[in-house]
Amino acid sequence: MAETVKIVNGETKAGTIVNGSASNGHLAKLVKNGSTPAMEEVHDPPDGGARAWLVMLGAFLCNGVLFGVINTYSVIYLSLQKQLHDLGDTEASSKAALVGSLTIGTTFLLSPVSGILTDKIGLRLTTLIGGVLTCGGMFLSSFFTNNVSALYFTYGIMFGLGAALAYTPSLAILGHYFKKYLGMVNGIVTAGSSVFTAIMPVLLNKLVQETGLATSFRVLSVISSFVIFCALLYKPLQPIQPPPRVKPGRSRLNTVLRSFINFDNWKKKKYIIWALSIPIALFGYFVPYVHMGKFVLDSFPGEGENLPVMCIGITSGLGRLIFGFIADLPGINRVLLQQIAFVLIGTMTMCLPATGSFTLLLVIALAMGLFDGCFISLLGPIAYDLCGPRGATQAIGFLLGLCSVPLTIGPPVAGMLYDHTGSYKLPLILAGIPPLFGASTMFLIRCVKDDNSDAVLKDSTHQPLAQPAWDCENAADVKTNGHVREERRATLASSGINMKSPLLSNVAVSSLVLESYIPGYPNTHRQRKYSYSNL
Repeated sequence: MAETVKIVNGETKAGTIVNGSASNGHLAKLVKNGSTPAMEEVHDPPDGGARAWLVMLGAFLCNGVLFGVINTYSVIYLSLQKQLHDLGDTEASSKAALVGSLTIGTTFLLSPVSGILTDKIGLRLTTLIGGVLTCGGMFLSSFFTNNVSALYFTYGIMFGLGAALAYTPSLAILGHYFKKYLGMVNGIVTAGSSVFTAIMPVLLNKLVQETGLATSFRVLSVISSFVIFCALLYKPLQPIQPPPRVKPGRSRLNTVLRSFINFDNWKKKKYIIWALSIPIALFGYFVPYVHMGKFVLDSFPGEGENLPVMCIGITSGLGRLIFGFIADLPGINRVLLQQIAFVLIGTMTMCLPATGSFTLLLVIALAMGLFDGCFISLLGPIAYDLCGPRGATQAIGFLLGLCSVPLTIGPPVAGMLYDHTGSYKLPLILAGIPPLFGASTMFLIRCVKDDNSDAVLKDSTHQPLAQPAWDCENAADVKTNGHVREERRATLASSGINMKSPLLSNVAVSSLVLESYIPGYPNTHRQRKYSYSNL
């Protein structure tokens, strides 16, 4: 009787080997589980199909709803500030602003929690919990429009936590369904926030004026419920990562931490450099967005103070689509593309004080938005390139958590400098330095090499996310085929597999085993077609 080969995700599968892959459409990877050889199922993204495009649409709506609500808080702020002021609150402005600050701060700060939960309970359930929290938080806020302390929790923390839990999976799920078009799909999904941000302010402003805050919050609660329906579309193709093995001598605390946190990501030097460079660049990145209105009032009185920010928002959405498509082209280094975006954003930020006309300011704003879209659309693809499908979720989550600090600190520091100098010249020049410095430190990624090269970038081109072993072979392998085969035999023998092993009679055996034991086995990918007659 043939020995049963177990698949890691709990199912037993069989099929003939054709062109190096099992007939069930998934790649098989040999692993050692105790003393019994096992097959780990590695899913290759379909790069299309009705389900894949529905997942993209769900992620687009999720991004649009979450950041549409967050980015249009200025409409809520004006109404809430007026309401508090009418009640006699002398700190109405600062208290009303703190509600919105808590929302964006919580969304990014708690993103690592989202990454950890996703690895523990799955993408769909994490997003579902996030949708319930956003919907519930907004609905509860409708009962506390006169109690700003309660809004700190319901609108700021509760909605922010829900947004954090839903946002990270909306980027991570894309790598399960797309590989060849991952950059383009990320661009489309992240453009959702730009589309909703352009539409919602006008509609929300009219809604608040006609119905008041309480009804507006309930309508936003209904809109937020779309996230729950989006979660139902998120069917992950990669199995949940198994718990790490407990090694002798490891402390209980260490074991518990490893069961929640993917420490493999933090062993990748390329990811560490990237994850630290991005927050450095963001210390000055968000300053123009916050202070642009005041800068226009001071430098160009009588002009539309909100027009430059609107220009940034429009071209940001366009940039996400354009650079998402460019990132998928052969030979494109995504990290280098993101570096170029930071260099140009930093340079144009430093040029803002020198603008002599409002028209030139609008041109700079349009260009800044374009490269802002480039930076944002590449976050997900680069995380997949550096950490692979298994580590990408926590890679994105921890990166967003690190970004919460500079995004929160940068604008207030620029405001303090403006209060002391009475001019935006020094704050804007200093704000352009961090993006330039962050782009420079990212060059270190080229100088280090990770031990696991399956999911990292090479200098000139990005690698596929799920690359079969036979795609990694080169001409040297062909020339030294006998030597390679002997090494593979030794590796298999160390796992208890030999020529007489029952594993070889199972039809789900990997091509690596077959190649090691079939004399004169063809080396070219196209010739690899197997049947029982080969054995």
